[in-house]
Amino acid sequence: MGEKDLIEKYEPYLRGWLKGKIEDPRDREEVLANILWAVVNSYPLFAGKSSLKTWVVAIAKKRLVDFYRKKKLKTVLFSRLPQLEEVASAALGPEEHVLRDELWGEIRAVMRMLGEGSGEILRLKYIEGLAIKRIAKLLKLSPKTVESRLFRARQGFVRIWKKREEK
Repeated sequence: MGEKDLIEKYEPYLRGWLKGKIEDPRDREEVLANILWAVVNSYPLFAGKSSLKTWVVAIAKKRLVDFYRKKKLKTVLFSRLPQLEEVASAALGPEEHVLRDELWGEIRAVMRMLGEGSGEILRLKYIEGLAIKRIAKLLKLSPKTVESRLFRARQGFVRIWKKREEK
């Protein structure tokens, strides 16, 4: 079965299946595209141990879980940027070490893109867990200055994170 045949056969079914699971039509289309891409790219590995439809639905379920995991992570991450270690662990679960490591790599990359000052202040606050007063003392700044820089660093982090996701 070719790519076109796979898509023609399963796209209508998957579109209906997702309709009851994702409210936003744009999100639904994005997840559908991800599922179809995964099905087409993984098809050469299909071993026939189940029906093709069962195999396609298994891929769809994994992609749906990924969608909600990322959505949960974004919601928590962008709400207040709480302790990033806790967010990554809670959102991804213990069985997802590879995804957690990948997420941490992305977080570190965004922090590097922020520049030394903003990345450093986020690291001290959210990775090291230091209080504002302690950060102020370490950086020889006033607590108000630290709070202001932390606010701007969080905004910058969210802006860069969203831009990277759009790619």
